[in-house]
Amino acid sequence: MATMESILPETPLEGGLLGRAQYWFACLFALGWTGVVGAGLFTQLVLGEQPPCPFCVVQRMFMLLAATGAAYIVRTALTHGALTGRDYMTGWGLALAAVAAGSFASWRQAALHAVPAAGGRGGQGSQGSHVLGLHLDVRAWILFQASAVVVGIVLASAHATADRAVPTSGPGPYRAAGQLALWLLGLVVAVSGLAVLLQEGAHWFLPDDPQRYEFFRDLRILGG
Repeated sequence: MATMESILPETPLEGGLLGRAQYWFACLFALGWTGVVGAGLFTQLVLGEQPPCPFCVVQRMFMLLAATGAAYIVRTALTHGALTGRDYMTGWGLALAAVAAGSFASWRQAALHAVPAAGGRGGQGSQGSHVLGLHLDVRAWILFQASAVVVGIVLASAHATADRAVPTSGPGPYRAAGQLALWLLGLVVAVSGLAVLLQEGAHWFLPDDPQRYEFFRDLRILGG
């Protein structure tokens, strides 16, 4: 005998402004961190700025990891058209761990700049880089801290936006924005990996104060 649950149709997921707002925020979060890393790669590879120090490279990795957390949410919404509480916890949890670790890395680099004698040469590669009167590591620390606060707020309100339909199944701004965020993140991750390969070459560690791309130097040595 059929049960009542098998007779009744499955209740469709409800839409809602909050669920859509969280999806847009995930897209902007991923695009924002992707843009920060992309701008650094542009100044490095196109404008010819000095290669980044190891601390800068580590911070870029955590920035991309934070973007990946938001990208997980975007990808899930594009695939299923809805997000559960577990999806939010997975994506934003990854982002929160990334910005916390990135915040520590940028703070450590700023401390080395403030007291260079105590830290030796570590992290000196970007010491001359300033934006609006602040070292780039200080600005990165501010961005990481602000992101941690915002992600915490989003996680605290995720119960109100979970299990809400997001209109990503067909053509439209929701799907276009999500695909743009994912494609740009993938592109920047690939370029970032290539930049590190060129900078490190066949060596195990990046130099503390990089002046050249070791990959091309290694090729000249191998070529005689």
